[in-house]
Amino acid sequence: MRLAWLTDLHLDFLQNWQRAGFVADLWDANPDAVLVTGDIAVASSLERTLREMASAFHRPIYFVLGNHDFYQGSIPAVRERMRELCRTAAGLVYLSQTDAVRLTDATTLVGHDGWGDGRYGQYGRSSVCLNDLLLIEELTALDRPTLLQRLQRLGDEAAAHLRRVLPRALATSRRTLLLTHVPPFRESCWYQGRTSDDEWAPFFACKAVGDLLLEIMRAHSEHHLTVLCGHTHSPGRAQILPNLLAWTGGAEYGAPVLQSIIDVP
Repeated sequence: MRLAWLTDLHLDFLQNWQRAGFVADLWDANPDAVLVTGDIAVASSLERTLREMASAFHRPIYFVLGNHDFYQGSIPAVRERMRELCRTAAGLVYLSQTDAVRLTDATTLVGHDGWGDGRYGQYGRSSVCLNDLLLIEELTALDRPTLLQRLQRLGDEAAAHLRRVLPRALATSRRTLLLTHVPPFRESCWYQGRTSDDEWAPFFACKAVGDLLLEIMRAHSEHHLTVLCGHTHSPGRAQILPNLLAWTGGAEYGAPVLQSIIDVP
């Protein structure tokens, strides 16, 4: 099975003709399905953009959302809109609300948005202020302790979903792909060839998910898990365990690319 992996597309930065050109390039790659690891657009244009992609590709599109997809919106409201969209738009599958998906006899797919949960690095000393704190309803006008609680809750939600679906995937196949927007390990939180420092790591990696994956994959040494993620806009790979690989995609605003073609048995 031939899978096209995309991440951090930020298609709201493109004109219509540029989006059409990107779709044409992807079509030329002739994938059997498309994997998207978040930051597709912003809340106001997300649904329209996904409908355009589904109409153009005529292939299953398995996706999770990134922080930008909630900009100018509310996290629960956007997720509910995705639930309704996937009920009516053929081929769209939002993995944060979906059980394990059997791609082939040997490979299963799971995923969740994830979130930078403030647990890596030094949250209390960090001066980083992301646009998330201005543009996402649930994260605005919060003091630092309350914001940390909110970020940790979002990370815990992601881990809870994966705790349900990942064991089911491992029970049905020896290989699993996991899509998430935020790198789940500090080792996979790349920026310009290096991993993030204590200032940035709290907002660019999800420890709740990382800890869960370590726990589960250490108990399933005969299975293999590949994590596909984005968020940092810098590419890199990290072999976390012998059976656990974290692969982070790169990106530039206004220049979406096909990250990779992944052939799965």
